[in-house]
Amino acid sequence: MKKLFIIYIASIALLSSCSDNYNNIVISNDGYAIDWNAAADSSTASLITNFWNPTTHYFNDATSGSNFQYWPQAHGLDVLVDAYLRTNDAKYKTYFDQWYTGVQVGNGGSFLNYFYDDMEWNALALLRTYTATKDDKFKTAAQTVWTDIQTGWNSNGGGGISWNKGSLWSKNACSNGPACILAARLYEQFGNVSDKDWALKIYNWEKSTLFDPSTGAINDNLNAQTGVISNYTSTYNQGTFIGSAVELYNITNDKSYLNDAIKAANYTINNLTSNRILNTEGTGDLALFKGIFIRYLTELIQNPGLDSATKEHFVLFLKYNANELWRSGTNKQYVTFTSDWTTAPYFLSDTELKAQESGCMLIEAAALLDKAGYFK
Repeated sequence: MKKLFIIYIASIALLSSCSDNYNNIVISNDGYAIDWNAAADSSTASLITNFWNPTTHYFNDATSGSNFQYWPQAHGLDVLVDAYLRTNDAKYKTYFDQWYTGVQVGNGGSFLNYFYDDMEWNALALLRTYTATKDDKFKTAAQTVWTDIQTGWNSNGGGGISWNKGSLWSKNACSNGPACILAARLYEQFGNVSDKDWALKIYNWEKSTLFDPSTGAINDNLNAQTGVISNYTSTYNQGTFIGSAVELYNITNDKSYLNDAIKAANYTINNLTSNRILNTEGTGDLALFKGIFIRYLTELIQNPGLDSATKEHFVLFLKYNANELWRSGTNKQYVTFTSDWTTAPYFLSDTELKAQESGCMLIEAAALLDKAGYFK
């Protein structure tokens, strides 16, 4: 594999002992400033160099040959779109058409899938690619997948989209949060009122069923047969609920949605962290969760309706995590990450596609916010 070299190294110093007051964080560069744009260039280049398969035209683990996994393809494309929007460099755009064909082949000939949540991620990535390129095939594909996703809604448990096509009873945050984001964005871009109705319907079900308004926690799922709600919480579910609330605030201007997003973000920061760094939730699918939270926290930070004090609070948290990942959690030879943002992988084989995508999302978010003047 081609080796990538990084010029900039960052250090941070924690000058406060208060574990839950992120406004007391002081981030110093100890004489070395991170060029976040260069860092994002390098981390996304590593995603391409080490995880993009130039033969099959989809992403796979660096040491696993052509093993195809459906849902991380969306997040790989999202990172490429992030880089394209940040740089306007056509080299990223060249992968979009290849991805469009390769992922369908790898998935059996279409973008449709057994899992509703997985389809939602690919539809969201397709829609973002359409927005960036105005290439109608991405729009058409996103709308086709969205039509199929709607079949996952049933009245069991009072509503909600099922987790997969084999169960009418498992109603999960993971299959409703991204669906709400998708429906709201489709409405924002194309004005179909039924999409707005879907977004509101999905959000209202998730909020009334899985959201704890006293804490901001998003419970994982409802077993609609037994009525039992799992109280497991994850950065994935927190992030997608934040994204849903932000999108609904955008299309309704109702401040209650923004307040929901803030409460969910604060719950995550205060409960799903260790030493102010997002928890290492695990490997495999779990390795992608933190990047999803970061993506939608970044959307919240950029929302003009957010008050300045809360914005600063979230910016400091994100910047602190990005500094720690870049300083301590990055293999500078390959520019790779694991799901532990405090410890760098030693060998290329020590990381995996989903962990790399999650880290790339954080570094791209840092570059985006730095460019926009949020990092001072």
